[in-house]
Amino acid sequence: MAANPGWDPEQYLRFSGERLQPAVDLVARIRHPGPRRVVDLGCGAGNALPLLAACFPGAEITGIDASAEMLAKAGSAGFATAQADIATWTPEAPVDVIFSNAALHWLPGHEALFPRLLSLLAPGGVLAVQMPAMHDAPLRRLQYAVAEQGPWADTLRKVGSAPPILAMRDYYDLLRPRAAGLDLWFTEYVHELHGQDPVVQWAMGSSLRPFVEALPDAMKPSFLAAYAEALRPEYPPAGNGAVLLPFRRFFMLAST
Repeated sequence: MAANPGWDPEQYLRFSGERLQPAVDLVARIRHPGPRRVVDLGCGAGNALPLLAACFPGAEITGIDASAEMLAKAGSAGFATAQADIATWTPEAPVDVIFSNAALHWLPGHEALFPRLLSLLAPGGVLAVQMPAMHDAPLRRLQYAVAEQGPWADTLRKVGSAPPILAMRDYYDLLRPRAAGLDLWFTEYVHELHGQDPVVQWAMGSSLRPFVEALPDAMKPSFLAAYAEALRPEYPPAGNGAVLLPFRRFFMLAST
């Protein structure tokens, strides 16, 4: 994940299976004959590191993240980790696979970031990225709407979450001239969630966190209640009580 001292691994991993599936799908499509150095950029709690190790036996697998809390969780499984700002991270030597699952969307300046990441690959290397494409979905849109209303409005006036990612065509134009191969695709997952206001719980592990962290403790319950109320008509329960969360994600594989 990008730099954020408030990351809570336990909250993020409440939906670990749902959050891991895109990583499973992305790893399965990486084609490299025998990488020696593989980096998970923005590894978070490290739940994708075993996938990479299984896919690339014998490779040196390293998780990079800015959050000490997340790295403590990732390192507990025995994988090598390093703390660094993923916006400016530079390897000591070219890397064979740079993998990033749900991390780079937190960073601005993709016009410079993605060509730079491609330049860090060894010949024949692969940049494999997945990012949520949810900025216009109620889950994300209502965070800003609720933040602009109520007694917390002044406190949250300059607070925001992950910025919108670029349009698919923009990533194509950025990478196609620089890459030997490029695959882009979207997948919309439908997550079956359970419990009280489960979409709020989902958002608290990621995109809602900057808003919650900026509030004094006394305001947090009322803000979360207002967000939950705004979300309920958008994500009504199904007949069995489950709440279905459609979640769209953007994938890219660029090879040198």
